[in-house]
Amino acid sequence: MDVSHILVTNSRQPDRSEKDDSVQLDPGLLAVTDLNTIDEESYNTDLEAHLLSLAQTGVQSLLGSLFSLPTTSSPDGPLAQLPPPIYQLPRAKPLPKPKAKTKWELFAAAKGIQKKTREKRVWDEEKQDWVNRWGRGGKNKEVEDQWITEVPMNADVDHDPRKAARDARKERVAKNDKQHLQNIARSQESSGPSSTREGRKQEINKTVAAARISTASMGKFDKQLEGEKKPRGVKRKFDPAEAPAEQEKQSSLALLSRMESDSKKMRKDPQADEKVLNVRKAVRFASKGKGGVALGRDVSGKKGKARTGRGKR
Repeated sequence: MDVSHILVTNSRQPDRSEKDDSVQLDPGLLAVTDLNTIDEESYNTDLEAHLLSLAQTGVQSLLGSLFSLPTTSSPDGPLAQLPPPIYQLPRAKPLPKPKAKTKWELFAAAKGIQKKTREKRVWDEEKQDWVNRWGRGGKNKEVEDQWITEVPMNADVDHDPRKAARDARKERVAKNDKQHLQNIARSQESSGPSSTREGRKQEINKTVAAARISTASMGKFDKQLEGEKKPRGVKRKFDPAEAPAEQEKQSSLALLSRMESDSKKMRKDPQADEKVLNVRKAVRFASKGKGGVALGRDVSGKKGKARTGRGKR
């Protein structure tokens, strides 16, 4: 293998060892910043070779700094522990707003209640095993799955303990969902104009106005509720009678351009060789589908009857 041309090429590259001090390394971001001035002669002579030389020097410096970092062993080989980045890159989006606290979190903070994480599995004395607290086969469905259940003395005749336990559990789930939606609505109070009382009122008025005209009669024959106000229409805005000459000129030009575009969209006048009337369709319509011969026979018959009638008179 002949590598003489590679050696000759590398021997011609300038020695940048004295310029490595101006190369700033950031191993945390795997970035290299070259602050050296551009060699105008090599830049104008061969741009590709000049850029390749800069990239080679920067990568060599970066790899040298990576090999000096502490490493950890892994199945794939030693891994270098990157230090914290030096440069602080700007964020693409603004910082997220702090999440609003729920009603319970505010109450717990005021009373000094510490949050406790409940375990997902609990001990079942009957089964002598750990079971799920919620979900399929959960501890919260223990009453629903029992084969025998104690019935209160004042219970109705048709009292079903399983159904009562299931309804109570469903009510708790619905209550939690309702509180969750209320917390979401409360957290969005500071996110836009619709969060305020006046903003919500405007949204309701818009929804009601849209519902009024959603019927077939556009709300004209709908029954109005007691105390319901008539919807206020949009007032038309007219241009002033007197306007600057430049404004009138622009409006006139806009009107002419719009008229020109509309004229292009309109159907062109038929040419001399184009048939405006579809004779075949007209004959079929006049003869009620019988054809041109039958139409001519009927027309001639009507003329003959008219002449004989005039002669008898």
